[in-house]
Amino acid sequence: MSGLVLIPGLALPWLLGIVALLALRPASRSRPAPGEVAWIAGAGYLAGAFLLTLWMRALSLVGIKFSLLAVGGPLLIATILLGLWVWRRDSTMQAMFSRALPTLRQAMAAPDLTPLARAIWWALLGWLVLRFALLGIEVITRPLYPWDAWIQWATKARVWYELGTIVPFARINEWLAANGTAWYDASPEYPPTMPLLQVWSCLVLGRWDDTLMNGAWWQIAVALALAVYGGLRSLGVTALTALVGAFLVATLPLANVHVALAGYADLPLAAWYTAAVLAFLRWNQQRDWRNVALIVLLLLACTQIKNPGYFWALTLAPALVAVLVPRHGVRIAFAGFAAAIVLMVVVAQFRLNVFNYQIKLDFDPAWGALAQSYFLLGNWHLLWFGVVAAGALAWRHLLAPALAPLTLIVGAGLMFLFFVFAFTNASFYIADQTTVNRATLHLAPLMVVFLVLAWDQFANAWQAAHAPPLAAA
Repeated sequence: MSGLVLIPGLALPWLLGIVALLALRPASRSRPAPGEVAWIAGAGYLAGAFLLTLWMRALSLVGIKFSLLAVGGPLLIATILLGLWVWRRDSTMQAMFSRALPTLRQAMAAPDLTPLARAIWWALLGWLVLRFALLGIEVITRPLYPWDAWIQWATKARVWYELGTIVPFARINEWLAANGTAWYDASPEYPPTMPLLQVWSCLVLGRWDDTLMNGAWWQIAVALALAVYGGLRSLGVTALTALVGAFLVATLPLANVHVALAGYADLPLAAWYTAAVLAFLRWNQQRDWRNVALIVLLLLACTQIKNPGYFWALTLAPALVAVLVPRHGVRIAFAGFAAAIVLMVVVAQFRLNVFNYQIKLDFDPAWGALAQSYFLLGNWHLLWFGVVAAGALAWRHLLAPALAPLTLIVGAGLMFLFFVFAFTNASFYIADQTTVNRATLHLAPLMVVFLVLAWDQFANAWQAAHAPPLAAA
């Protein structure tokens, strides 16, 4: 029962992020757009959780020890004040809250669906609720899982919780030379975001608990599903199709493993990266510059979750070029891809070390093991078959204005994975199906988004081409 005290503590970053996104919402908007409630709830948690860790880093920087009051008190006050400002500013928000139950019922019931589609809707929704309930039980009952969770992430959380501040970690030689001023673990260069979320949970509990401190991973999974549904709806996808997309993201086998065996940073990176891309696509459609702040925050979070986040953030660059230079942007992006390929070959000749990965020109990736991982094993079910099929069906529309930014981002992401598996020592890990799947998890939820949007683009084009003349008119 002591775990119940975690509920308000884990809710604080969620509420903080929600009111922050509501503050960015135009006050003149009459009512929530399709999917907007789910988007604000999902992206809101991701924004709020990262803001919480930034606040903890600021406290450590000025020498204030971590405590429930020091960390949570100012954030609670900020959440209340910002919420009151949003409430007073926006009369529509007051109407929404006064009709909270009918609004929620209307959003869930999807009244525009046919009886068969509504039955599928409720079946998928019930399946998701059951899936998250079972995953929640796993998270709150299973002790911290070994390997990286033990030696790279929770090490920092334990030390920072006990000392009440962020202290440096170092590799063995630096640690020996530090004379007790540094701590040691397997990856001292990793960013502090995920350990700080574990520290926050322990502060709320009032004790170190290597099981209950991992609730953030369950929240991230729920937030990712909400963000995918809301993002797809805001991009014009129907309610049922958007729910199918959220269902596919929430039931990816390896993603579920990373929730149940919480403690790794790969699923969090996937969630923040997917939300950042969806925020970019929403901005491209709406051109509301308020969303730029959210895009920047989510991309910054990617860089502060795991070191590859720097490269994943850069994959949005080709899409940005295509959006800002609509006439020649796609050509410029493809020229950039060609230049990147040349740069790969040049850089690989120098055997550099980047984030402890050795770049080398020994081009001999294990294609058989890679294909087996993607298409034969159970890590992804039929995801990659679906991606190939959707891309083939919608190939005429992949570089159309509606889909080109996402296509370029996906292309850049696949190129990044190809470089890692072909030109670094990570190719060694393809054979044992470890790093290859964890690295692919960063991109997998976005591939579901691509699958859904490509299929939707094809379906709309096919329907328009085969509609009766009177209906088309």
